[in-house]
Amino acid sequence: MSSYYVGLDVHQASICIAVLNAAGKLVMESVVETSAATVLDSLKGLRGRVEVTFEEGTHAAWLYDVLHKTKAGVIVCDPRKNRLLQDGNKSDRVVARKLAQLLRAGLLSPVYHGERGTRDLKELARSYEYLVEDSTRVMNRLKALYRGRAIACAGTDVYKPQQRDAWLAKLQGAGARARAERLYSELDHLTGLRREARRMLVTECRRHPAAKVLLAVPTLGVVRVAQLIAAVVTPHRFRTKRQFWSYCGLAVVTRSSADHEPGGAGLRRRRKAPATRGLTASHNRTLKYVFKSAALTAPRCGPLKAWYGELLARGLRPEPARVTVARKIAAVTPAVWKAGAPFDAGRLSSGAA
Repeated sequence: MSSYYVGLDVHQASICIAVLNAAGKLVMESVVETSAATVLDSLKGLRGRVEVTFEEGTHAAWLYDVLHKTKAGVIVCDPRKNRLLQDGNKSDRVVARKLAQLLRAGLLSPVYHGERGTRDLKELARSYEYLVEDSTRVMNRLKALYRGRAIACAGTDVYKPQQRDAWLAKLQGAGARARAERLYSELDHLTGLRREARRMLVTECRRHPAAKVLLAVPTLGVVRVAQLIAAVVTPHRFRTKRQFWSYCGLAVVTRSSADHEPGGAGLRRRRKAPATRGLTASHNRTLKYVFKSAALTAPRCGPLKAWYGELLARGLRPEPARVTVARKIAAVTPAVWKAGAPFDAGRLSSGAA
């Protein structure tokens, strides 16, 4: 059976296609319009086993759904790990060829796109997160306006509607007051949209069977659970908790070299411990936020409060202690999710992290 490896360089108006055969020879190259029909027509003539790849980006979810209906294998690759694309000349044709070469060599890092069952939850989670970011940005601008005029504005009183007249009176000049009024108006509008988005997100989250199980995990509220389900989709993607930690940005990066030395009749492994270099930099930022924010509530959570206090009693500083708690929660979460069983406080034993 013939094998073909297809690299797609996707842009808003066009898609550059490069096709390699099993021997690595370029057998077809073309530029087509960015549409489902043209992409499918370009692949119709390929008989045998076909594998297609393109980079994660704006069009990735749409193109994945289009190609997933065909018999071709589809890999959406992580552009941050395609170092080969940065070497030498760069053009649409060159990038498409290099993607096909990496696909043929098996050197691509896939990006999970999952099933369609969580697409609505993903969109609602993104909508809520964007509104939270926009609201925070407006609130920061309001405080910057007052701080720029040496007006102390610590706390949240500056945002409260019933106190706005008093705060506006502190501003000298009609221009500054007009600017503050527009920011307050924008904040009110975003706050209403944010509440509506949260309500829709919570409603959609509770429709998923996993929500009931995950809501029993300490410190995981309904919004965090919604973000978790939207980002992970299924816990069976991860074989071990360490793989999940790496995806969440909670795994420790280690570096070592010259790991073996002469000893006895052959070589033996050095006893020197590998050097640590912080946490994984390439990760899902939403999941890291979910677990680290959940760890912030550990001192107020019954099952975790005593264990967190024990970490501090051992001499661990609060920041690494919270990271340890976040790893603990991230270890328990997929285990409970996979089992589909209620949360057991025994899973918070020291072996869980």
